[in-house]
Order: sequence, then C-alpha cells, then structure tokens
Amino acid sequence: MTLRAQAVPEKLYAENVIGSDDNLHKAFDGDLETFFSTSQSSGGWVGLDLGEKYVIEKISYSPRKNASSKLLLGIFEGANNPDFGDAVPLSIIKDAPQENILTEQIINCSKGFRYVRYIGPSGSYCNIAELEFYGYLGAGDNRKLFQLTNLPTVTIHTANAEDIVSKDTYIAGIVTIISENGTKLFTDSLEIRGRGNASWDFPKKPYRIKLYNKASLLNMPAKEKNWTLINNYSDKTLMRNLLAFDLSKRLDMSYTPAGKPVDVILNGEYKGTYQLCDQIEVAKQRVDIEKMDPEDVTLPNLSGGYLLEIDGYANKEISWFQSAKTSTPVTIKYPKDDEIVPEQKNYITSYFNSMESALFSAAFEDERNGYSKYIDKESFIRHFLIGELSGNTDTYWSTYIYKRRNDDLFRFGPIWDFDIAYENDHRTYPINDNPDWIYASTGSSAGGARTIVNRLLSDPNLFERIKSVYASYRDREILKDSVLLSVVDNYAAELDQSQQLNFTRWNILLTNINNPEIYGSYAAEVDHVKDYIKNRLLWMDKKLDYTPPVVASSNKIRNSDISIRTDENSIHFNILAQPLNIDVIDLLGRTILSRAVGESTVINVEKGIYLILVTNSEGVSEVVKCMVP
Repeated sequence: MTLRAQAVPEKLYAENVIGSDDNLHKAFDGDLETFFSTSQSSGGWVGLDLGEKYVIEKISYSPRKNASSKLLLGIFEGANNPDFGDAVPLSIIKDAPQENILTEQIINCSKGFRYVRYIGPSGSYCNIAELEFYGYLGAGDNRKLFQLTNLPTVTIHTANAEDIVSKDTYIAGIVTIISENGTKLFTDSLEIRGRGNASWDFPKKPYRIKLYNKASLLNMPAKEKNWTLINNYSDKTLMRNLLAFDLSKRLDMSYTPAGKPVDVILNGEYKGTYQLCDQIEVAKQRVDIEKMDPEDVTLPNLSGGYLLEIDGYANKEISWFQSAKTSTPVTIKYPKDDEIVPEQKNYITSYFNSMESALFSAAFEDERNGYSKYIDKESFIRHFLIGELSGNTDTYWSTYIYKRRNDDLFRFGPIWDFDIAYENDHRTYPINDNPDWIYASTGSSAGGARTIVNRLLSDPNLFERIKSVYASYRDREILKDSVLLSVVDNYAAELDQSQQLNFTRWNILLTNINNPEIYGSYAAEVDHVKDYIKNRLLWMDKKLDYTPPVVASSNKIRNSDISIRTDENSIHFNILAQPLNIDVIDLLGRTILSRAVGESTVINVEKGIYLILVTNSEGVSEVVKCMVP
C-alpha cells in the first residue's frame, strides 16, 4: 500500500491581481490600514489570476475600518474563464467581520480554479482592507461544491456581467445549479430577461430563463428550456405560491406547476430566496395539449389546442381579444404571438364568445345546450375552491384556461400567481370577516370575469356540486387543518436558513409592502398564515354547509362489534357479535337502507357521501360518515 501525504494548503500569491477598478494591490498588500474600493456602488470585485488551477481551502479577509457591515453578503467565487462566466461560489460572508484582524473561512469545495475573486455586495463599493487565498495546486473535481444554504444554489453570469433591465430583451449567459448538499452540478448556456407585471417593479426582480438545452431542473417533471425565477418579494413567508401549488395537487388539478425554493446569485451578487418554477406553456408535463401548426386552419385541427389567460393586463399583449358579451380581456398564450394565424385567432375568439352566449342564455342550465357544452365543471370547481381557500385576490384577474383538439370544453387551470394570497393583501384584509366570497367582493376581476363566475354559481346544481366536492376532500382529511398546517411548517423549516440571508439582503420585515399588517419577524409571518388557514377552513365549512363527520372518515367507530369499509359503489359491514340496526342515509336525508344486520353484509349504492347510523340492542347509537367511490 502506498500512502500519499495530503496536500498542504499554502498562501497563494500572484503577480496578476485582477479586478474592476484601480488600486487592486491594496487588497493584497498585507496592510490592514489600506483598503480597496471601487467607484461604482455595485458590481465591484478584486481577485487573483493564479496562472494554474488551485483547490481553495481557506480564505482570510478583513474589512475597511468603520465599514465592517459593507462585507455582509459579499461572495467569493472561483472560475476557469477570465470573464468569470463559469464561476461558482466558494463562500458567502454571513456575519459582519471584526475590524483590524483577519477572519478565516474554511472552504469546502473540491474543484480547482485558476481565477478567484471577492465580489462586494450591492451598495458596498467593494470596500475591503485585506484578502488572502490558501490552497494547493490541482484541477480537483466536482465531487463537492458549495451551497449557500440547504437550498439549491442557482448562479447566473451574463455576458460582460450585463445587468437585466428589460422584460423584452434576452441577455446571454451561463447558469450553474448546485444541489444535493453540493454533490450535484448542472450547468448550461442560457438567455435571461425580466418577467412579471407588478412584481417587476420591486427592487428584487423576477426573471425568465431559456436554457440552451432542454433539462429537468432539480428533478422537476418537465424536461424543457423555459423556466422562471419567482421573486416573492412582498410574500414575507416566501412560500405562498408553493402552498397554493400544494393545494392544487390536493384538489386533483390535472396540472400543477412544479416549483422549488432556491438561493440565487446573479453576476456574483446575492439576490435572495427565489422559487425556481415551470414556465406556463404548452408542453409535456406542463399544459399537455395538442401543438398547432400555421397550416391548422380547418377543422378538426383548428379546434385546438389553445391556451388562454383571462388577463387584466391583456391589452399590453400582442395576441389578445375582448369578449363580446362581458368585455372580458383574454390573452392567447398559445399558439404563440409569432406563430398564430388569423384563422386560429378568429376561431378561438368566436368559440369563447359562443361559450359566453350559452352561459348567459335563458336555458344556460340545460346540460346539452347551456354552458355545460363549453365549460368543464370539475376543473372550474377545483380552481374556484383553490382561489377561495387561499383567499387569492387575483384568482379572476389572471385565470388560465385551455381547450384541447376535438374537445368542446374549456378547462380551468393551471393556477398561478398566489403571492398576495393567504391574507397578504391590504385590499382584502381581513378576509375571514367578509361574509361573501373574495372573488365577488374585494377580489380583482379582469373585465367581466366576475360576471362569468356569478352566472356559473347561480346554477343551483353546480353550487351543490361545489359543496359535494368540498365535503369529499374534507371528509377524506385531504383538507384537514392539521395536514395543511404541517405543509406550512415543513416549508418554514426548509426555508429557515435561506430566509435569514434573504431578509438580510432585503430588510423589509418591518416595512409594509402592500401587506395588511407588519408582523415583525419571519416566524410571526408564518404564524399569520397558519392562523389564516385554520380560520379559513371554518369559514368555508360554514359557507358550504359542511358538517364534519361525528367519527373520523377512516370509518373506525367506537362500537367494536362492527367495522365498516367502502369500495366502488358499495358499503361493506362486518358484524363481529350481536345483531345491530343499520340506517344508511344520503346527504338529501333519504334512508337508503334500514334493517337489523347480524352478519357480514354488502349493500350496493351510488357513489357519494352517506351517513351510517349504527344502533345496538341497548339503543345506543353513533354515526359515521363515509364516502363511496
């Protein structure tokens, strides 16, 4: 066996000091009294060209006197291209260092770099008194890279470190995503631009990215080029969109956008906690409908697929229309602006108008000729419940719907944009004190969207179906308060490290960003969401006439002489001892079965929810509520 001595890190020197301004050598002169700073407040950096690749094991640094806080959130990077386009982070300064001494950071990165640097945080003028890098010669490998927190780290470098100031113009760059505790690396070329409407006006910007190669980022389902980085600036829990996505999955929406929290670095500057998320588009594992060609100008191909958005900002888009009956603005998201042809736009505009005509006709409740011919009720119901449960102001300000080829129905979804939901909008606060639906009162409406929903809910059969669907999810404990609160707790734990950095960068916990209240801390913001969820479920129960079952929906009852289970179109009774009297009652109060049962029995019923009254020989009764699939 041959033993190899471990390489000893050494202090690295280089004739070629590199950076973004003059006086670069002052950061490496060994004098804590001198300092390097830049003339620009942001984007300044200083570092070394080591000539060869070195694995960095330690970095020491000292702040300029009376400027210790200016190093907070400064980042160290390593790269092998002189423009740092391929750079990855080596470390971040999470605490303001002491003055007049060198603070050491041990670096846990196995990759070797020729170029290393320190990038000052935004507004710091890159003030630093002294900087030292230690390591050993070697190319290293990608076995272990640095993550800012437990969340994946997304690092983007644009060409020439160009800032992203436009929602229209893409800028070329390189993206690197480090995940799984630094053991997994993804990198690709990309184009990046701004995105969003109101969210673009915040200082923490949202972004749209287009990869050079299709990829399934962070093991999310879709393998695509287009992704988004959601900023969640006014959402001080940083999780409201993720909570809404969880609700969408629970209520069985056909497609829920995939999203995961990440830390973002842009051109060496820490930007905060973001949500890496699907772009809403027509694609496999996204809105999975038929693709259209410009030649699809006759039926049946002309009939789909189409992706639309009832959109309060539609008049800013290229491809949009306003409906004839309710003046509802609708953006045509697919086919895309540069691909759609007049025949396709005319068809989907006319079809939407036909839907409205049927909805507002005298016979709108008619199953064959009314709105049921055009609107998928089940997706509407679930979309409606998600909006009301979450208390989303913008449910009908931005509403995605789609239509498949050879399918007459408009289907609702996917859900999107819930950063002001869960009691995070001063315009709707306090939501649970409002006796009316949020959509119908304080919520926003794009054109006649509210009028459309009002008309739908005026159908008593549809409203009864809403009650039934809600009761089903409540009975099966899919919408149980403890279950939903555990989702909040899990996200809060996952986000804890990252939120500390985020609110160091964006010191807004005591600032009103159109919020209803200032709660003062991250924990208090999370508690506010939990309180809202508990109270909202009670509000919804009352609004939809829901009565929780006397016994848990697992159908386990206290009487040990009987067990009950349900199967497709049937209820199974297993009588273990004395004969019992069984009454099976539907939700309309009709008795389906009433008899003494002394042995195992199966009764066939239609699918639905039933109350089962079990009475023993002593006249003691109890009730269980069960759902028959």
